[in-house]
Amino acid sequence: MKSTTDLNMVNAYIPGRANLSPVTTAMIERRDALLGPAYRLMYEHPLHIVRGEGVWLIDPEGRRYLDVYNNVASLGHCHPAVTEAICRQVQTLATNTRYLHDTILELAERLVATVPETRLAHLMLTCTGSEANDLAYRIAQVRTGGTGVIVTETAYHGFTDAVSKFSPSLGVTVDLGAHVRLVPAPSLYHAEGADLCDRFTRDVEAAIADLQRHGIKPAALIVDSMFTSDGILPGPAGMLKGAVEAIKRAGGLFIADEVQPGFGRTGEHMWGFQRYAINPDIVTLGKPMGNGQPIAGLLATADALAEFGQNSRYFNTFAGNTVSCAAALAVLDTLEKEGLVQHAAKVGKILRDGIAELANRHEAIGDVRGVGMFVGVELVSDRVTRAPDRELTTRVVNRMRDKGVLLSACAKGHNVLKIRPPLVLSVEQAGMVVEALDEALAVAQSARTR
Repeated sequence: MKSTTDLNMVNAYIPGRANLSPVTTAMIERRDALLGPAYRLMYEHPLHIVRGEGVWLIDPEGRRYLDVYNNVASLGHCHPAVTEAICRQVQTLATNTRYLHDTILELAERLVATVPETRLAHLMLTCTGSEANDLAYRIAQVRTGGTGVIVTETAYHGFTDAVSKFSPSLGVTVDLGAHVRLVPAPSLYHAEGADLCDRFTRDVEAAIADLQRHGIKPAALIVDSMFTSDGILPGPAGMLKGAVEAIKRAGGLFIADEVQPGFGRTGEHMWGFQRYAINPDIVTLGKPMGNGQPIAGLLATADALAEFGQNSRYFNTFAGNTVSCAAALAVLDTLEKEGLVQHAAKVGKILRDGIAELANRHEAIGDVRGVGMFVGVELVSDRVTRAPDRELTTRVVNRMRDKGVLLSACAKGHNVLKIRPPLVLSVEQAGMVVEALDEALAVAQSARTR
């Protein structure tokens, strides 16, 4: 039987490890009985959440938890502009893409306008990021005649049958496809002085050669432009150029997965890939697109989409419905009106600098990195060897939860704190995160030495 270690996230609830109240225990038992064994809960002491408000999640007793993990509600939970747009539209018309309607056309025009430097010309809508990546892969197969996919070694791109085969972060119990090749993510912290662009290019070229050696034609290189699941790894400006050129020389497409870094999170541009001065063939969108309303999709070049569009009928009952499109337009309006990309840059730097200062007091902090409202904090057992400290990471994540601050972890070693707040996080709230992390690290390390 395969190990399930990789599937147990460092912040997962594992039955029997914590003393829970009778009410919580009963609710978990009811959930297990009704929903089955596949679902997972977060944290050693699972949370019962009944309300969301801005950066806060609130439990039945009224305790507020600062949510610095949830990029779905990227504008904050229950943002008035989005909820009002949804209510207004659902009271007027809720229908699909088989009828003409201005809302989807305006959304497409505005999204295409965010990437003037590219050849991206068309928008296709889905309900989830997994569906978006699944559709992107289908398009790539048709365009190239290939099936081979190259991803980073701890990537996550979704849960559909096709996409789960190239989402290695799902763990060893979810088999990778024979047509999939993994490459190390470009990590400056572990590069030992190597040129990241050159190394990543050579790794992708080797993966392409191995696919071809096995008679598999490359279809796509797909990367999350911030390498989020690999540990939040924003690289230097030219880092992806050589790898993108390599996949295109091999006849494949480059797909930028913007489900996590997109919609202004980096504080630099609307999309994460824009920091690398590259032109994707397809850009996939998800989670924050509707601030909680299910809507996702992709932007594609006319060349990438032409043959698929001619030969494959695409229809999705809910994708592109007028209510979800109204929510997505409200998100775009709010990003602009509230200056949230610039805000993400300003407050994100304050958050990052505050955490970096903690490294002077906590030897376990090996590296602090990120851009905008995207911060990775790598915890190590030894700063010289940079060995990952998964046990400490688990303690810190759960201690932060107890302190009322919600975050998670990622990376191959399960040792990078994943801090991904709503873009509306304030300077004061950033300070609360830093203060809670300082205390959580002290308590977690003290508990281990006793």
